Amino acid sequence: MWNNNYLIFGLGFLAQLLFSSRMLVQWILSERARKVVSPQIYWQLSIAASVVMAAYGWLRHDFAIILGQILTYFIYIYNLKLHDGWRQMALWLRVLSYLLPLPALVLFLIFNPQHLDTLFTNQNIPMILLVWGSIGQVVFTMRFVYQWQAARKSHESVLPLGFWNISLCGSLMIISYALYRHDPVLLVGQSFGAAIYGRNIWLSTHGSSVRSSASLNSLYDKGIIQGKSGS
Repeated sequence: MWNNNYLIFGLGFLAQLLFSSRMLVQWILSERARKVVSPQIYWQLSIAASVVMAAYGWLRHDFAIILGQILTYFIYIYNLKLHDGWRQMALWLRVLSYLLPLPALVLFLIFNPQHLDTLFTNQNIPMILLVWGSIGQVVFTMRFVYQWQAARKSHESVLPLGFWNISLCGSLMIISYALYRHDPVLLVGQSFGAAIYGRNIWLSTHGSSVRSSASLNSLYDKGIIQGKSGS
């Protein structure tokens, strides 16, 4: 029993490590650019993390976790296409990525039909808590629907302010769910993510003024402004 729990939580922490890695990379690159950026590796790590987290959700019989991975997986692929990173992948890997969710779901239901009811009637999770966790995952998932719409309008992969606002709101809901569930995987991952979301909100609202100040200081350092004012 304990060995199984270690394996399951190990899988969950691996997924959170991948999710946290994407946020860490995105945050570092955004700090360097002094604005919010959407790098290609963010979406590559997202796809890998989504697959692992979905498997963790099945093993935990937790519908709230699974729900959060269903829609976002294909949005990750869409953004990777906008970066042209999708075409750089081998054909067999692209086909596998598209087809993986459906056969995996079918095989699981065939060989584990007894687990289907537990997704919605887990005795370890009160119904009201399951509803709350599911709502949190829906809110958290909607950030990528919002991001997808923004990407479609701009024809490029972007992470707008609304994305981070929704992310923070959904993250706080999931943290409260994780506290009640005593789920260290969700708690650690979402706590780290909430800090990054808050920082990106700050960069989205203050980044332009920071870049303007940096540019102005650069002009002063080079003597360009002084030279112009004195001519």
